[in-house]
Amino acid sequence: MHNKSVLLSLVFALWAAVAMAQTKATDYLNVPGPLHLNDASFQLAWSAHPSNNYYKQEYLVSGESLEKFRSLVTIDFLQGNFEVVALVNQKVEELKKMQVANPLVNYNVYEKDQQYILDFLISQNTADGKAIAVVERNVYRYQQNAHPQQSGIVLLAASERAYGADIEAFLKKLKTDKMKLVNAVAAYKIPAISVK
Repeated sequence: MHNKSVLLSLVFALWAAVAMAQTKATDYLNVPGPLHLNDASFQLAWSAHPSNNYYKQEYLVSGESLEKFRSLVTIDFLQGNFEVVALVNQKVEELKKMQVANPLVNYNVYEKDQQYILDFLISQNTADGKAIAVVERNVYRYQQNAHPQQSGIVLLAASERAYGADIEAFLKKLKTDKMKLVNAVAAYKIPAISVK
């Protein structure tokens, strides 16, 4: 009986590994890759279509994983008639609530020509709560989709993370180099999204 259950476990593990290897991210948004942002090249690594009007695609630098990345670019598309400022305000309210329990959380909002950039910092503590395990800096750019037949909001998000012993140097660099990523995200030419 024991040998049978071990063999069954191995079969399931092998099946899961094969299934994962065969999983290929779908380019739902018709965005040609790789994406080039902030002196790095990002390949489509994961995508989802969780609801009938919402799409999400994540891009990684070669050699990194979604479980423990240092740089990530995300393109989200929310199809329909939405106001950019409403989505920005919704995220700001979420960050304000997080600030109550976590003083490291902070954010800045920039607006120009109906395009909004939200620059924010969040963190996660270790399981015992005694130290910071991960710090994540995000720069979100929201704008109306440029495609004339597919209205909606496009979100271009650039994320940077530091873990454990690297966090202090990451935060110091952020103080002196804060606007580099903001400017890169602001200057990026977001393509017109065309859902397949």
